Amino acid sequence: MHEYDLSTARWRKSSYSSGDESDNCVEVADGVTGVVPVRDSKNVPQGPALLIGAAAWSTFVGWAAPLSSKSAAALVYPTPR
Repeated sequence: MHEYDLSTARWRKSSYSSGDESDNCVEVADGVTGVVPVRDSKNVPQGPALLIGAAAWSTFVGWAAPLSSKSAAALVYPTPR
């Protein structure tokens, strides 16, 4: 398994964050070759990060970006029939 040094990573908050200064946000780091590190902003700076392959992240963003939060929730948590 490859080890990544995230000590100099440039983290940014999700564009879907609440916009206030609360800590309830997802952050991603840019510029790490081959992966996209994702973390919970409540656990910085030493909290864990989930490393998602760059191709998988691109597929996820392509799927999620056009969805509103309401329709995305319906896809993730469908109404039982």
